[in-house]
Order: sequence, then C-alpha cells, then structure tokens
Amino acid sequence: MSSSMSLVGGGIFVLLVAGYFGQKYGLPPPAPKIVGIDLGTTYSSIGYYHAVSGDTTIVPDPLGKRSVPSVVAFLANGTVIVGTRAVEQQEKNPTRTIYDAKRFIGRTYEKDNQNFIDDKKRYPFEVKLDEKGHAFFEIPLDSGIKKLYPEDVGAIILKYLRDAAEKHVKGSLTQVVISVPAEFEELQRNATAKAAVMAGMEARRVISEPTAAALAYGLHKKKGVEHIVVVDLGGGTLDVSVLWLQGGVFVTQAMAGNNRLGGQDFNDRVQKMIVKKIEDKTGKGVEDKEDLQQIRLAVEAAKLRLTDLPQTRVEVHLHGREPFEYTITRSEFESINEDLFKSIELPIGAALEDAQITPDDVDEIVLVGGSTRIPKVRQIVGRYFNKEPNHGIDPELAVATGASVQAGVIGGGWPLQVAAMELPTKRRKRHFYTSEQRKNEEEL
Repeated sequence: MSSSMSLVGGGIFVLLVAGYFGQKYGLPPPAPKIVGIDLGTTYSSIGYYHAVSGDTTIVPDPLGKRSVPSVVAFLANGTVIVGTRAVEQQEKNPTRTIYDAKRFIGRTYEKDNQNFIDDKKRYPFEVKLDEKGHAFFEIPLDSGIKKLYPEDVGAIILKYLRDAAEKHVKGSLTQVVISVPAEFEELQRNATAKAAVMAGMEARRVISEPTAAALAYGLHKKKGVEHIVVVDLGGGTLDVSVLWLQGGVFVTQAMAGNNRLGGQDFNDRVQKMIVKKIEDKTGKGVEDKEDLQQIRLAVEAAKLRLTDLPQTRVEVHLHGREPFEYTITRSEFESINEDLFKSIELPIGAALEDAQITPDDVDEIVLVGGSTRIPKVRQIVGRYFNKEPNHGIDPELAVATGASVQAGVIGGGWPLQVAAMELPTKRRKRHFYTSEQRKNEEEL
C-alpha cells in the first residue's frame, strides 16, 4: 500500500513541477487530448482547453466561423455540404437541406402524435417515422432515395467540426465532452453519444448545456454561489434552467421553456412586415423563393446590427422590381415583437416556482444563445432579477466553452482542477407557448 501511495504522490509531484516550469518559462503546453462540442439545434461549435494557461479556444471552421450552422445538405449527385455553405444554397435545394435534426434525436413518436404532425409541416424536406417510431429524413438523389436518421445528420456535423479542430491542433482528436439540453432523457443522450461515435470520437461525458454554461463562467469555483439560473434563447427555442450548486456538484432543480420561441420568430415578424410593405408599394405579392430568401437574410443581418445601433436599413434587390429600402429602428423591432419578448418571463417564473425559490434567492444569471445578445432580452432578464446577468462570454459560444473546460479537466489539463459533476435530474420540463401559438394550435 505504501509503495502505491508513493507512486501516486510521485505522479502528482511530477504534474506540479511540470505545471510550475511550464508557467514560469513559457514552455509550450501539451497538445489537447479531448475536445468539447456544443451540438446545437441551430449552431454548433468545438473547442479545447489549454493546459498551463487554463484558457479555452473555440476553433473556427474553414470559413472562419466559430458558430457553424447545424445544417447538412446534399447535392443531387450525393455531394455533402455542411454549415454556412449548406445554408447559402438552402432555398434552391430545400428538399435536400436538413436542419433542426436535433429536435428528433433519440425520440420516438406514435404515428398520430400531433407534435410530430405539426413539426412535419414546418419543413420543406421529408420527415417520416419508421416501424419503431423513430424519425428519419428522406433525401431524393439521382441514385435514389437516401435515408438518414438524426444521429446520421449529427455525425456529419460532428465530423466536420472534428476535422477543423484536428487541422487546427495538427493532431488526432478522438475523445469528446458533448453537451445536450438538460431535458434530454437517457435515450436522447445515448443517441447523441452514438452520433459522436459515428463521427469517430468516444463520448467521455455527456454534459447538460446549463451546467456547461455555468462552467464557462467558472461559477463552480466562485464562493457563495448556490442558485444559478441559465436563460438559453437561441434561434428556435427558449430554455430556462435552475441549477443548485453544492460542493462542485450541479443539480438541475427545474426546467421550463418554449420550444417554438427564438431568434427566427423575431425575424419572421419583421419579414412579414417588410413583405407587406413591398407588396403595398409594388401592387404584387412576393412569392419567389429566392426573393423570400434574400429578404430573410437581409432581416437577419438588420437584427444583428440593431444589437449595437439604434436604427439600420433593410435593402433588397428582388427579381423584376425596383430596389427596396426600409429603415427599421430598434424601438420598432421591439414593438413588433413586444408580446414575444414579454413571453420570456413566463417560463422564468415557472422554473423559479418549481425550484421553490424567488428571484432574490438567485446568485447568478447566465445568458446563453445568440438571441440573448438582443438588448431587450437582456433588459427583461435583468429587470426580472434586479441584477445584471453574466454575458461577458459570447452567448453562442458559452456552452462550447464550458464543455471544453470539462474536457480539459477530464484530459488532465494543467492547472489541476476538480471536475464539476452533475447529478441526473428526474424533473420534467414545463412547456409554455405564446397566445399566438395557442391560437394557431386551436385552429389546426
């Protein structure tokens, strides 16, 4: 026993000495052994932890994008396109361009499931169920119909990210910490891990997105932090999680959200307004798919500029029409989406109620997801808790950053840390919808 203890002590001593001299003399850190990945519904990212400095790097793809659209497209000859390039050709190739695959991963449906029926109507590509109730996509190719499951789509995205990271670090990366929504059940987590295996990586740990976001801000090491609220508002979903932190262990106390609320919904409101103004001006409808795609992209770009500017111009050049320009102000954007912004408060209140705490009990608020950059969203959350939320890290990269931190700890990165743990939750997520969504469901 004493000899075993001596070996362990000697190993720790070697790590301490190596870390000390690495920091003192600026020696190059060892190459990362394991990466962290945020496989998101709308965007995905990959990163790694730097031994010695304790920093993290989120790796850009070949186009320089650190947030890569979770989109996979096929050309008629079977060529696969991933990320931004897949988005760029989406309107011209709608039946072969797959997005939102994460919504279906690891889930089973009855053939008459209303949620699945409603989801099918939202997509231009074919979504079907197999004999076991698993969703799959049918892609028409010149060679015939190609059948893909959500794990297949996830694996293509993960392989794309892995290739970019391996080129960046000039080495092989075969292990990963991968994040999933807190509400994911075991089958969904297993399906996500399977996608990693299909991409040539071993999933060392599947970590909840809220926990990863908290790790990104180092809240597991911050004194006096017990209750954490994570507000995750991305392109298509809103998730609110209440975490209880005790001794480096995270427990998800409550979850609530709206699976049909995100940045795309804000865009849709503005797009409808722009289309109506074009139709009123020209006297004819806008139906051309390429025109609608151009308007959609112009609206998205305008929304991003309104994050920093009080107003901006929406400019489009449509087929057979004069160029159209419109100046939209931040206040007009907020007014158009007033009810959607207001609806953010409902799941926050529900999550706190389920956790049996009040806003005053919350020690830290973390904002995650690109739509939390919107000033109105930050204002609503800040006012609700009467304190400033954490948003120093790019909200689109916070989950990937946290997953990378956990990956570095598992991989033995210096400086030595205690790996944060999370206990599995038996809580169910409470779902809320806007009044407009309820009205639409009643009309179906």
